[in-house]
Amino acid sequence: MTALPVKNPKPAHITSEDLRDLARGAAFLGTGGGGDPYLGRLMAENAVRDFGMPEIISVNGLSDDAVVLTAAMVGAPTVMIEKCASGEDLELAVKRLGEITGRQPDVISSAEIGGANSLLPVIAAARLGLPLLDCDGMGRAFPEIQMVTFNIYGVSPTPAVVVNEHLETVVVETADPKRAEDIIRAVAIQMGLSVMFSAYSMTGREAKTTGVHGTLSIALDIGRTIRAGRKQGEPIRALLEYLRSTDYYKHCKVLSDGKIADLSRKTDKGWSIGHCVVSSLADPDNCLDITFRNEFLVARQNGRVVTIVPDMVCVVDSETAEPITVERLRYGQRVKVIGISCAPLLRTPEALSVVGPNEFGIEEPFQPIEEIHDDV
Repeated sequence: MTALPVKNPKPAHITSEDLRDLARGAAFLGTGGGGDPYLGRLMAENAVRDFGMPEIISVNGLSDDAVVLTAAMVGAPTVMIEKCASGEDLELAVKRLGEITGRQPDVISSAEIGGANSLLPVIAAARLGLPLLDCDGMGRAFPEIQMVTFNIYGVSPTPAVVVNEHLETVVVETADPKRAEDIIRAVAIQMGLSVMFSAYSMTGREAKTTGVHGTLSIALDIGRTIRAGRKQGEPIRALLEYLRSTDYYKHCKVLSDGKIADLSRKTDKGWSIGHCVVSSLADPDNCLDITFRNEFLVARQNGRVVTIVPDMVCVVDSETAEPITVERLRYGQRVKVIGISCAPLLRTPEALSVVGPNEFGIEEPFQPIEEIHDDV
């Protein structure tokens, strides 16, 4: 299956000043997960200051025989707030994977376009002097390593290299993608619940056919759109208008405008797990319940599903449209909850067998947001 390109899939030219917008847009697409965008941005700014901004290249500009490696964090986002990457750990993970495979990378890709995990590849690319690919494996964020389009459409996640802050290294090799997730998750728990890793060694041709194209550019544009919308006093409206202009996220709707009336969150088995309830300002008895495991997975309005994974549930500040991640949720926050369609590569039968509701223990079947709502 060939990935669907977004409109105008041109490479993004970014400067260090753009990292703030990139972090904001990536946090929004992260649907609550992917790691803290503020800390990710600070680390990326530091790497860019020391090593320079990496070149951003489009998937269409990638040669078929190029070697592509991913760079990311694995663990609980709540832990990363207190335990950041040094950069050296991320660089070591990529270098070690290149040594193991005998294929040194030509370009670095994001595994997911969410939160810090969109900024960590900037760090790896800057430190290694490599370009960064305008692509990822989700078009959003998911909590498990096998939940990427690379895996769904045929690229093995292993060998994978896991590195902690002490530069201790673990190499994982298995033929079963879910087994790889289970092993790496167990390793991450032993290493302190926030580790760097590199995986999914692939060719340029494989990246073209299995990746979600143009998401780095989209994340940057989302961040810019929110910033520009604030100047006009209508960041939510500007955001929705932009999303509707894209191929992936064009079906979108504000599901709730209210405040967080209940919140339950715990760190368990390497994830931040729980739910929050958003009570409508217009009608306090009208409640939206959101279930999450690192990322927001399903939103139910008074018990009825209104958006369900792999479609996206995003929570933003009601005034500024600043994305709010799972670890930053607070009782009493004024928020708007937005439901959004996901990339088409996540809606196929092959994809739903890996990232559909049943994979998260959710009983309801997947239903596209545009079929649930008539006005998206």
